[in-house]
Amino acid sequence: MKNQFFEELQWRGILQDCTPDIENTLKQEMVTAYIGFDPTADSLHIGNLMQIITLTRLQSAGHKPIVLIGGATGMIGDPSGKSTERNLLSIDEIEKNKNAIKNQLAQFLNFNTGPNKAEMLDNYDWFKQMSFLEFARDIGKHLTVNYMMAKDSVKSRLSGDTGMSFTEFTYQLIQGFDFYYLHKHHNCTLQLGGSDQWGNITTGIELIRRKSNATAYGITTKLIKKSDGSKFGKSEGGNIWLDRNKTSPYKFYQFWLNISDDDAHTMIKVFSFKNQEEVDKLYLQHKEAPHERFLQKALAQEVTIRVHSEADYNQAVETSLFLFKSTADDLLKLDEHNFYKMLGGIDTYNVSQNNLQNDIQLIALLTEHTDIFKSKTEARTMLKSNAVAINKTKQMAETFLISKSNFIHHKYLLVSKGKKEHYLILVSN
Repeated sequence: MKNQFFEELQWRGILQDCTPDIENTLKQEMVTAYIGFDPTADSLHIGNLMQIITLTRLQSAGHKPIVLIGGATGMIGDPSGKSTERNLLSIDEIEKNKNAIKNQLAQFLNFNTGPNKAEMLDNYDWFKQMSFLEFARDIGKHLTVNYMMAKDSVKSRLSGDTGMSFTEFTYQLIQGFDFYYLHKHHNCTLQLGGSDQWGNITTGIELIRRKSNATAYGITTKLIKKSDGSKFGKSEGGNIWLDRNKTSPYKFYQFWLNISDDDAHTMIKVFSFKNQEEVDKLYLQHKEAPHERFLQKALAQEVTIRVHSEADYNQAVETSLFLFKSTADDLLKLDEHNFYKMLGGIDTYNVSQNNLQNDIQLIALLTEHTDIFKSKTEARTMLKSNAVAINKTKQMAETFLISKSNFIHHKYLLVSKGKKEHYLILVSN
């Protein structure tokens, strides 16, 4: 049972690097492992979801997960995979982000019962009492500058134009101490992370060896990229967040539904909990009828339910079908309650009633009062190509005037940009 975790990472194509003998150790005993999440934002996103699912797989295989919130490391910023230094956040911002992330993580793991129930810790709890001199004397002396500079995350920054501040240079040592502390006080012997964390992980392993003469392990998973080589988990609007207020369940569902066939083949193994037989069956179904998008639909359903709820998934499907199949008459038939129920999950912009006292030119509404289009040039191009609809009626004239009468129930205006992008403009006081 316990060996399933390593095998899962292998067949799903996720495993990147690992230290010697970890596969055998996972087979023989319940291992305590951790992943750290720095509170750099008030929500986690799809990039973090990969690591959350890794911890979930670990717990399902009988091992014990520790979720480490980086209240201390978040004050510095991890330089791994970054070409420039992060902006440092205030204490209040970090505290707000920590609380939001803790609430999100609690829905994925079992923190309540069993010998392998998850724990959630905050590294600020052990760093807040430690002085700089104490850290330099008791921890810093165990690792040489030569050792730390040999890490790829350091070398890439030192060879670039921006260099690296002393603050960022200390990050790997601080994260290394996290592993040492968890090893000493929580019997944690394994650190997990993305492949860009390998240098930080091995620093912790080395610190444990030098201070405790003990063996610790590391496993990294592959950084997930789209088939075109770009970063997975971003849309044109930026990150796809796990917080419904930053990325609505509808938009979250649509993101998965619209990934390419090549990406769907990869992501169904990475983000789904379907077993190998189930995945192989989906592959076959998709191959026989790719236009049905079996892979995308199965993945969108599972991940949307896991991150949000079954009710949110059902609503997202209903909204998607309505937007795809409805006509202008169908929109007008919706009463106000059902209109917002059906379309309230799409991206929404507020326009003040004061701005509607006089008619607004369509192109001004789309570019100045909202940013549905980033520029007037883009808007004109889309209008001329007959790719813009207002309340399901195509519009071509940029001088078309929008007044209060165009708003359904004097409140809602549906803007469609091409076939897949839809926006709701809401009249506000």
